[in-house]
Amino acid sequence: MARFIHSSDLHLGKRFGNFSGDLPGRLREARHAVLGKLAEQARLNGVDTILLAGDTFDTETPAADVRRQALTEMAHHAPIRWVILPGNHDSLQATELWTLLAREAPDNVVLATRAEPIDLAGDAVLLPAPCTTRRPGRDLSEWMDGAATADGAIRIGLAHGAIQSFSEDAISAEVIAPDRARRAGLDYLALGDWHGAIEVDPRTHYSGSPEQDRFKHDRSGTALLVDIAGVGAIPAVTSVPTGSFAWRTLDLHMLAEDDPDAALDALLPDLRDRRQTLARVVASGRTGLAARTVLTAGIERVSPDFAWLDLDETGLATECDVGDLDRIDRAGALRDAADALLAESEDAGRSSADRAIAVAALARLYGYVEQVSQ
Repeated sequence: MARFIHSSDLHLGKRFGNFSGDLPGRLREARHAVLGKLAEQARLNGVDTILLAGDTFDTETPAADVRRQALTEMAHHAPIRWVILPGNHDSLQATELWTLLAREAPDNVVLATRAEPIDLAGDAVLLPAPCTTRRPGRDLSEWMDGAATADGAIRIGLAHGAIQSFSEDAISAEVIAPDRARRAGLDYLALGDWHGAIEVDPRTHYSGSPEQDRFKHDRSGTALLVDIAGVGAIPAVTSVPTGSFAWRTLDLHMLAEDDPDAALDALLPDLRDRRQTLARVVASGRTGLAARTVLTAGIERVSPDFAWLDLDETGLATECDVGDLDRIDRAGALRDAADALLAESEDAGRSSADRAIAVAALARLYGYVEQVSQ
């Protein structure tokens, strides 16, 4: 039989420049820490091999500390063996990177840089398809069809790239044949590139990233524990937890009569989970100007509890009447500004984005006046 951990898309060294403060550093450290979590899952489940299906590093030129510390961590978990496949972010085109890795890799790290069989434990054989460039433009797994292995060998493919419509880089072309496992007689095809865990068919899986880095997949990071009882057996694939941070998109649908504070409290996760949560509240429906202001204030009040919290109000229609404008001011510059913003928000000739900006600005002006008047 064959048993191994399948993971991919660690993107070690990712900078997270879209965030500020200490969060980018926390997210980068979580990516490094996932190496220990993968090793822990391997020990818990009696696994001696971890397959990394591409994009172990975020760029073709990772900083020396990112590269060296990753290899040191892998060495620390010997005799567990790590197999690293070049992906599109760290392809073989980065000759300096792979030369350095070949020079520095400890004995328990195998670099799958050639399209040739690699013997694994027992009777299992790995057939890797390393990415030659960021966008090779051809199916690099095709060689697996004719790859010779010994009779009775469990055939495991390892590749990185798009299959059907699954691509992190929004490439629509089918790069890896969806039925490659069948064509090549593979017992399992371990794929990387898509950051969410996906079963393409019982023998073909994307592991997803072990530590998420975006809201697209809206889940915590996982890896796959794969058991293959023998040649031809359907693999038993089990998800195992590896992530430190949760990325969550929270849908908040509002009606005019809803209490925004109560709706927000019911939506947000427990206090104990918030420090490790990046959340995006997506508001929709319809509400009044006062309630919208309360919602914005509520987000600002609880945001320090979270690793990161944001409110997307673009889908929230806002009702505004003369009474709301009177609360801002009955005359003068503030009232003129409020009237202008209301007119822009209702101008059908403007784009929806511009109208949303006007509504948000009007709500902010309303909130500011309410705060000052208290």
